[in-house]
Amino acid sequence: MWNRIRSAFTFRSIRYKLMIASLACILLPAACSLYFYNYWTQDAVKKQATSNAQESLMLVNQLVTGMIKNMLNIANYVQSNTQFSTYFKIVPNEHGSNEADIYDRFREENRITEQLENIGTWTDRFYVTILLADGRYFTNYSQADYNPLNFYKESWFPEVERLKGFQSYWTGPTPAVFQQDQLDHPSPYQISVVRTIRNGDQSILGYVIVTVMENQIHQIFDKLSTEEEVMIVDRSNHIVSHPDPKMVGTTYDYSRLNERNQASSIVPIEGENYLITEQMLSFTDWHLVYQQPYKKAIVNISTIFNKVLSFQLIFFLIFLLLLLYLLSTFTKPLVLLGRAATKVQKGNLLIRTGIHGQDEVGRLGFSFDQMLDKINDMIHEVSDTQSRKRKAELAMLQAQINPHFLFNVLNSIRMKVMRRGDQESAEMIGSLSKLLRMTVSQDKDVITLHEEIDLLGSYVSLMNMRQKEEAQLVCDVDSNAFLVKVPRFFCSRLSRMP
Repeated sequence: MWNRIRSAFTFRSIRYKLMIASLACILLPAACSLYFYNYWTQDAVKKQATSNAQESLMLVNQLVTGMIKNMLNIANYVQSNTQFSTYFKIVPNEHGSNEADIYDRFREENRITEQLENIGTWTDRFYVTILLADGRYFTNYSQADYNPLNFYKESWFPEVERLKGFQSYWTGPTPAVFQQDQLDHPSPYQISVVRTIRNGDQSILGYVIVTVMENQIHQIFDKLSTEEEVMIVDRSNHIVSHPDPKMVGTTYDYSRLNERNQASSIVPIEGENYLITEQMLSFTDWHLVYQQPYKKAIVNISTIFNKVLSFQLIFFLIFLLLLLYLLSTFTKPLVLLGRAATKVQKGNLLIRTGIHGQDEVGRLGFSFDQMLDKINDMIHEVSDTQSRKRKAELAMLQAQINPHFLFNVLNSIRMKVMRRGDQESAEMIGSLSKLLRMTVSQDKDVITLHEEIDLLGSYVSLMNMRQKEEAQLVCDVDSNAFLVKVPRFFCSRLSRMP
């Protein structure tokens, strides 16, 4: 099983090996780059989202701080106005007055009321209340809407007694009491800042209370997108202002405000990660909280990174396909050479690669074709040589067959002649047969001396048939010399007759 799997993933072609190696050298670094790119961009995206959240919250902070400053400026104006201070100090000491004094006091009270009505509408709609220690009061609103003496009954009012100088007390969200505002701009809550008005001996002359409807604050939050949620939280983590009135007064459990009075963190809330950014509000112990789903916070930034990544992947695929095409083109001669070698291995020597070029593969293909041409030439040459050899052997066989046939015929004639009693003719035919046999046997260039003498005797016998006078062959040879090798027919010159 393992061998089958291994053989299935074994690439025998150099083209596929090169392609796999190239893909590995490109894909592995690309995968590592994408991994680290994603890892590092996540941190960059988080930082950018946090920076965007802090900038948005800073804008809200400036607007809310502006409203708080306006409320404090009104309180400062009341505290530092010399006309107000003079009147506040005189009123407690006045006991029976004449009509002129009553008229002057009435005119001063009207002047104070007009100024309060004017400063109450500087920027936003503020409700200004001045409570004097003798029970008198001044407001920029109608007492039909709300009796200002009811402020003494508020649970927070005893805390005001502890204030010194320009210290302020922020009441937090309390039920809205101004009926006219309830009809025009429904808001279930209001927020007030309270300061004391003191005499030179630090005795309390009265109190100044500046009130704003809570919805005027959270209307600033509406300037952000619907996914961005901003609220004001006090130091006890109770929500002071929120776009949803139902959330006002509830506890916010995800505050992470640090020593630098700012914080940004990703907190899981009800199974979803939220980006939470906090900033301290000036002049109060409250802080702003910016809350947004983290996916929504990074959607624009992630879109940019995703587009960049998409373009990178597109260009990567284009160049990868170009690389594979170039590898296929460059290795095509090798593929053709391999196919040609396979066909040559099967016996087809007529195949040619047709590869030409100045590079190594081109020279290899040209040499391969030349080698096949030389092999074909050698095969043709060997075939021709073998053909000629076979023809020569056949001719030699034929040459051997004809003399043997002649010798057999001569022997047959000699036998018939001997049967008829013609011994002389039979001997002549035998001598002729021996002489012809020795002449035809070309493979014997050297023979023994006794064979040469026997051949010479046959020759002399045939010569005697032609001559009128018989010749006699007399040999005086040592018996030890009969076996000596001598050239064939070397005695023939000795037997020539004149």
